[in-house]
Amino acid sequence: MQPDRAGQLRIVLIDDHALLREVVCETLNVEPDMVVVGVAASGAAGIAHCEIEQPGVVLLDGNIPDESVTETAHAIRSTSPNARILIVSMPDDPALVRQLLDCGVRGYLNKSASRNDLVSSIRAVCADNIRIVLHISVEALTHIATTANCQDKLTRREIEILTLVSKAMSNRQISRRLTIAEGTVKRHLGTIFTKLGARSRLEAVNKAVSIGLIARAG
Repeated sequence: MQPDRAGQLRIVLIDDHALLREVVCETLNVEPDMVVVGVAASGAAGIAHCEIEQPGVVLLDGNIPDESVTETAHAIRSTSPNARILIVSMPDDPALVRQLLDCGVRGYLNKSASRNDLVSSIRAVCADNIRIVLHISVEALTHIATTANCQDKLTRREIEILTLVSKAMSNRQISRRLTIAEGTVKRHLGTIFTKLGARSRLEAVNKAVSIGLIARAG
């Protein structure tokens, strides 16, 4: 650990892999405007560092065993509200990325990224004109955008109807359950198919489940 100088960006690193911690520290501490002020192998220890050090950036491993990365992120934001959180993770899990962005994480970086990508991402999350930074696959990015788009467009009633469709209920059964006309159910389904780009009830349900709009029927 190096002593920080005035004007340097203070960073806390949370990762359960010792070798990766060493490499990241070596990478960042040679940057004239950065210094690692806390290193931890667990979320709890990292949160304690954040509370004491009040860093500008937190690099948080998204795959620490037996820990919830979203809970850790929430705790960091509570103890160190000015810290910008950058998740560093191996799998591009679109649902997790979306969930983390929704809870205030400023960026998501795949561990296959280069050292230059890491440094540039840290600087980017600190830029006032950049809300999020994503270094993930095109497929995952498309999935995230689709999820956000569908969540914005589907109404509460449409999600309610789709949930009942997933339980193999007919239009007549849905109309009776919701006390609406059967024709109204059909119109809602037509709108749902258009919004999800689906051609059948099954396809609509599968797409909704895959992006987390509804739960899979048991």
